[in-house]
Amino acid sequence: MPNIGKSIRIERIIDRNSKRTIIIPMDHGLTVGTIKGLEDMAAMIDKIALGGANAVLEHSGMVGAGHRHSGKDIGLIIHLSGATDLAPDPNRKVLVCSVERALKMGADGCSIHINIGADEEPEMLQDASKVIESCREWGMPLLAMMYPRGKKIKNEHDPEVVNIAVRAGAELGADIVKTNYTGDIDTFKEIVKGVHIPVIIAGGPKMETNRELLEMVHDSIKAGGSGVAFGRNIFQSKEPTSLVAAIAKIVHENNSVDEVLKDFKL
Repeated sequence: MPNIGKSIRIERIIDRNSKRTIIIPMDHGLTVGTIKGLEDMAAMIDKIALGGANAVLEHSGMVGAGHRHSGKDIGLIIHLSGATDLAPDPNRKVLVCSVERALKMGADGCSIHINIGADEEPEMLQDASKVIESCREWGMPLLAMMYPRGKKIKNEHDPEVVNIAVRAGAELGADIVKTNYTGDIDTFKEIVKGVHIPVIIAGGPKMETNRELLEMVHDSIKAGGSGVAFGRNIFQSKEPTSLVAAIAKIVHENNSVDEVLKDFKL
C-alpha cells in the first residue's frame, strides 16, 4: 500500500506524460528572510500555478500563507531541513520538520538539503537516512537537494563533484535528485545515465537574461534531465507566469529556445 501511495503522490509533482517536472522552490525565507518576490506567497503561487508549474516547495510554516489559493491546482512539497544565513555555518542543514507532519499538512512530497563535502556532511547523511526510512514507511516521495559544497569544492559545477552528489542521492534512496547543472550536455548526460531516478537542475543565482536561463533548461533536457527546480529566476522575474509557461514548453513539449521566445515576450 505505501508504494501505491507514493505512485499517486509522484503523479502530483511529476507530469505523467512527459515524466518531467517544473518545481518552484520558495523556501528561501528561512535562510535569508523576506526577499523580493516572496512578500506575498499566495499571490506568487497563483502566478506560477497559472504558468503550469507542477509543484511548489516551501517550509511547513508558510503553507498556511496561501497554497492552492487559485483555481488551478499545484503540487505541494514540504522542505524538511534548513539553516539561516546567520548560523555559524549555513552549510550545515538540520531537520526542522518531519515526514509525518508534512503528511498531516497534505503534502505530495518532501525534500531535504544535503551539502556534499561540507564539514557536517556525515550528520546530514544520517538525517537523510532517517527521513528516507520515514518516506518509505508512509509512501512519501522524497526530493534530495544534493549540492557539492565545502572546503574541497573549488567549483560547484565541476562534473566530478556533481557526479558524486547525484550518485549519493540515488544511493541513499531519494526519488528525485536536484543538483547543479555542469554547464555541458555531454558531462551532464553521463551523470544522469549513472542513476535510475529523475535528476533535475537548480537555477542558482538569478541569471542576466531569460534566454540564458532557457538555454540551460533546454540543454539539461537534451542531456536526459527530468526538469528544473528554479526559485529566484522565477519569483523575481517580471513575468513569472509567462516564464514558467515558456519553461513548460521546453520541459514537457521539447520545444527549442527560439520557438519559445517567438511565442513569449520575455
